[in-house]
Amino acid sequence: MGGQHNPVMQDWTILKLLSWTTDYFKKNSIDSPRAAAEILLAHALSVKRIDLYLRYDQPLTEDELSAFKKLIQRRLEREPVAYITGEKEFWSKGFSVSEHVLIPRPETECLVEETISLIRKDSGPDAGRMSVFEPGTGSGAVIITIASECPGHRFIASDVSDKALDQARYNSRRYGLENSINFCSGSWFAPVQDSKEAFDIIVSNPPYIPAGDISGLQPEICKYEPEIALNGGDSGFDSVGYIVRNACIYLKPQGYLLLEIGYDQEEGVREIIDSSGSYEKPVFRQDYSGHCRVVKVRKK
Repeated sequence: MGGQHNPVMQDWTILKLLSWTTDYFKKNSIDSPRAAAEILLAHALSVKRIDLYLRYDQPLTEDELSAFKKLIQRRLEREPVAYITGEKEFWSKGFSVSEHVLIPRPETECLVEETISLIRKDSGPDAGRMSVFEPGTGSGAVIITIASECPGHRFIASDVSDKALDQARYNSRRYGLENSINFCSGSWFAPVQDSKEAFDIIVSNPPYIPAGDISGLQPEICKYEPEIALNGGDSGFDSVGYIVRNACIYLKPQGYLLLEIGYDQEEGVREIIDSSGSYEKPVFRQDYSGHCRVVKVRKK
């Protein structure tokens, strides 16, 4: 596709195009080259990724080729596939994403799993309705997934970015949950500080990357994802520490706080929790790569 002059359209079947693009991405050190090629081509053709396999011999029109070339160029500039397509799968659901929100990660599913299992364990037939609060919701992927898996409870989520909240509300409408989750604007606990409401569970994936490390991350992250959702201050613990110190004010007695943390932050987080004096002994959980990823603590 690169050097040919006016290629015959029949030459560029879906199969040939996928092979060529996969090789081209490999040469340019693009992650998951085959998957990226398939997702972008499916997006260019407005079909599901699986449909590509049913149409391997289908040639592309000039307009389709031109649209696909633009997507390839964006990916070569290291723009994440999720921002190019405006979509990211999380927990087998599609979530709308943009440069205003962090792209949901597979490891965050561990945070969701832990929260769902807590709700199911603690909300037996006699336990009644639980209240769950997610400060810093971003795309809404966490709270929406929990609400869809655990209907009938009370869910509130906040974000300091109104553009992120727009995205979260849009995603909640996609799954018919717009009346099940109350989204509010403000930083961390600010939207609930006057409500006098205490929560059974507070769950969050706060920024936890040390500020000095951000420029060294993959270009997909440091060039494109919102810094406000990444930057955990000089130590990486600014937001985590703030949430740990303040969540106890908004939790019911014996309520739970669950946080996603950096893979190497277990000891630092343990110190923050211990020094707050408000919680029982923390429980840490590993993600599927074996990294420490989630901390769960119960208010004393």
